[in-house]
Amino acid sequence: MNESTPESKSALLPEADKIKDSFDSEAFLKTLTSRCGVYQMYDGAGELLYVGKARNLKNRVSSYFRNSGLNAKTVALVMRIRDIQVTVTSTEADALLLEHNLIKTHKPPYNILLRDDKSYPYIFLSSEDRFPRLAVHRGRKRKKGRYFGPYPSAGAVRQSMHFLQKVFKVRQCEDSYFRNRSRPCLQHQIDRCTAPCVDLVSPEEYGEQVEKTELFLLGKSRELQVRLADDMEQAAAELAYEKAAVLRDQIQHLQQVQNTQGIEGGHGDLDVVAAAMEGGQCCLQVLFVRDARVLGSKSFYPKLRLESAEKEVLEAFLPQFYLNGEQRLPPELIVSHVPDNAATLAEVFTDKAGRKVVLRERVREARARWLQLAAQTAETNLIAHLAGKQTTQERLQVLQEALEMEVHPQRIECFDISHSSGEATVASCVVFDGGGARKSDYRRFNIEGIEGGDDYAAMHQALTRRFRRLRDEGASLPDILLIDGGKGQVTQALTVLKDLQVNGVEVVGVAKGTTRKAGFETLILGDSGRELQLPGDNPALHLIQQIRDEAHRFAITGHRNRRDKQRKQSSLESIAGVGAKRRRELLRHFGSAAGVENASVEELRKISGISANMAQTIYDHLHGVAD
Repeated sequence: MNESTPESKSALLPEADKIKDSFDSEAFLKTLTSRCGVYQMYDGAGELLYVGKARNLKNRVSSYFRNSGLNAKTVALVMRIRDIQVTVTSTEADALLLEHNLIKTHKPPYNILLRDDKSYPYIFLSSEDRFPRLAVHRGRKRKKGRYFGPYPSAGAVRQSMHFLQKVFKVRQCEDSYFRNRSRPCLQHQIDRCTAPCVDLVSPEEYGEQVEKTELFLLGKSRELQVRLADDMEQAAAELAYEKAAVLRDQIQHLQQVQNTQGIEGGHGDLDVVAAAMEGGQCCLQVLFVRDARVLGSKSFYPKLRLESAEKEVLEAFLPQFYLNGEQRLPPELIVSHVPDNAATLAEVFTDKAGRKVVLRERVREARARWLQLAAQTAETNLIAHLAGKQTTQERLQVLQEALEMEVHPQRIECFDISHSSGEATVASCVVFDGGGARKSDYRRFNIEGIEGGDDYAAMHQALTRRFRRLRDEGASLPDILLIDGGKGQVTQALTVLKDLQVNGVEVVGVAKGTTRKAGFETLILGDSGRELQLPGDNPALHLIQQIRDEAHRFAITGHRNRRDKQRKQSSLESIAGVGAKRRRELLRHFGSAAGVENASVEELRKISGISANMAQTIYDHLHGVAD
């Protein structure tokens, strides 16, 4: 969560700053993930207003900012929003549990707190009885035995209990009913219980059933699922579709009850701290786990230099966060990257807390899921932060000053080239404006007709195709044209713009420094050829690196897709005049494309439908003979 700003302070701010304090929903929604998770809405003082869950975060949060169709309560909520934080989860069940925990802990004013005041259900297996009982449990865990869960759906738990009853036949009746039986009940008659109440099963045999039930609830009985799948396939093969449908439903119930929750599990109190870095910015996500339940999270965006690594950021953040006297130190800290001084930090934290505090990175089971949750959320929130309109505008202002431009840049385009030793060359064009990335304006160019590996020719072709079209269509030109490369690539850009008579575009090359590390880039100004190096913590350099990295990512993705498509495609498909029928005849005769490639012209001529000229054409194409 961002640091809150008191309302009293906001009242003293000038009007321009008050505008900045309003929530920019358009910029936030542009980069919001479509994955499932939980969203938390905060007011200007940093107080939590509302917690909600969503199968699709982008669609759900977007619904709050429609122009019409909102009720009075929602309108009042939206008017108070100054920040939204999201926590990405692996499943909808995890989102439901996390929402429940957050509402119970923070009691947000816009949530209906008593709407679902029940605790989530567990499956309980008693341990005091000679013949243990299996039951659905809610509330405090007072009875002796094992508790499995929690599970987000009571209906799914009951269906799973029916399934367990049919498979393992462990009793589910109340203890008072069990103790007073003198003959088997209906459950035994329908083969859902082994009737331990009248000693129709030995304690040893019943104990085996209980042991299998425990293994199943712990997710260690995959062989049962395989057996059910085999039975379902056999039933379908015998045309017993009703039986197959029942088995299909049982498999689904089995999968649901075996699903391990990512929000609750394990034991103990701990914090999880994950770092994500991109574009010279960092997001630190802290997950607070108490009594093995995730109770909330906070996001922090520290200022740093580009060359800082995640473990260095954590090394600086952890003592500031835990040694200021406000944040309670849990017995365990799980981090995404272990700082070099981890042992020293643990010793200091132990002295501070008065008990042992450990730092861990390598974790399993529930802790591994929590760490993954924190890392995913950090990445998601960092993307949203980088795309924020206020952040981007501030960086553009600094960039204008660094490049000594007379006008404030409103649109930036960046080009990059990607290929593998000259194969499947692709050029990318990404576009950024005051609102961040404009992905609808992104373009890719498949480069053809150049010598493999000639980056200058590839850049010249891509720029020519792009700017000729912009000129002919009268479309918006960029204020700044970033070129990923050195003086040679910049020269190509200047030549293209001059040939097309395109004016008013500032060309800037982004060349990697001698160390090729982030933060040491050299900017080459096209008009003057002057070289410029900005400090590693300069916001303008952060923006340039973010745009350059996005162009690089977009180019590599396009190149890989094109390369993989070409490699999957038969070499015969690109031969002019060879259609599906001729390909089929060639492959049938020679057995494979390699066999066709090894055939002589005379051998090719023997195939039905292949003339002498066509045979020569096929041979020349497969052996790289120029036309």
